[in-house]
Amino acid sequence: MSNNTGRTLTRSVIGGLTALGLAATAGQATAQTEWTMTTTWPSSIELIEIDKHWVELVNQLAGDELTINFHEGGSLMPGTQVFDATGAGDIEAAGDWPGYWAGRSPAFAPLASQPMLFNATDYMNWIQEWGGFEVYQEVFGEYDLVYLPYGITNNESGFRTNEPIRSLEDLDGLRLRLSGRDQGRVLERLGGQQVSLAGGEIYQALERGVVDGAEFSVPGVDYAAGFHEVTEYWATPGWHQSAAVFGVMINKDAWNALSEETQEVLKTAAEANMAWSISWSERRSTEGTRAFQEAGVEVTRMPDEDLVELQKIANEVIVESSCDNPLTAKVYHSQVSYLQDYAAWRDVSVPFNLSRTYEELPDLDAIEECL
Repeated sequence: MSNNTGRTLTRSVIGGLTALGLAATAGQATAQTEWTMTTTWPSSIELIEIDKHWVELVNQLAGDELTINFHEGGSLMPGTQVFDATGAGDIEAAGDWPGYWAGRSPAFAPLASQPMLFNATDYMNWIQEWGGFEVYQEVFGEYDLVYLPYGITNNESGFRTNEPIRSLEDLDGLRLRLSGRDQGRVLERLGGQQVSLAGGEIYQALERGVVDGAEFSVPGVDYAAGFHEVTEYWATPGWHQSAAVFGVMINKDAWNALSEETQEVLKTAAEANMAWSISWSERRSTEGTRAFQEAGVEVTRMPDEDLVELQKIANEVIVESSCDNPLTAKVYHSQVSYLQDYAAWRDVSVPFNLSRTYEELPDLDAIEECL
């Protein structure tokens, strides 16, 4: 694509967003609405930039009807409390990673990430064109929340340790900080033990040897968190989270009080933010990778045959998790159905395809039986 074409597309997107903002202004009530929003991320964790970027877009484009007052994670309440606070209307909105709420319903887990499945392109495709957006509304809607996915990162770094992980056998017996319900089930099948820690607790846990290793996010975020100071090895690829989604939970009453035009501004800003977040995180991942290497961290990679075995185990865990409840099965059924459908184009366009090809997917018929 030429630079002129890129600038034309950029002007088109900005023009469309501005038109929506003007439409919202034209239909506004006389009194301006103010929302209070926080997030699960403290300012020390770089993922907060995804939240901030969306808030800035909305405040620029929503006209005089809506202003969002944003507060960093932990400044109003602990991050673990933002779900209930938003649902109850104590605050109007909160940024999150949906996997944090899997204890309430396992259906939240695949809305956030899965082991060995979607990459960033898959999540964007599924959300925008294959029915994923409606699935988020169904799951969050049970808690009186509207959900706008507005951030995606591609596969996460992998494990950071002080002893090298060069094969699946090396995971046996390790205590690893690992997020994700299904990710933990895969690790347990490999003989490892999942340890749950908040992002802000990982550095000290690694420094003190409380855990044998940890994963957190993409390389740029990991480097900003200082993990190069307390680990010597980095095991790739990040099979545990082949992509991750972030978004904003919105109190349903607060959402319904907005005009339809302003609701559309928020949705469109979320879509623009999602596209930006992928490019932003990929650049930061590139910078972070170089920084880790310059700091002397040794990068290792799982052999291809081990990744084949990991895919088999992950597929089995996904089917098992689907049978935990019908809503989880519905999420996974929608996601695996998308992968099967997308294969018609994806697999004939190798090596220029945006997603990866699969030797085998989770058993869709088995998932369907759990619906």
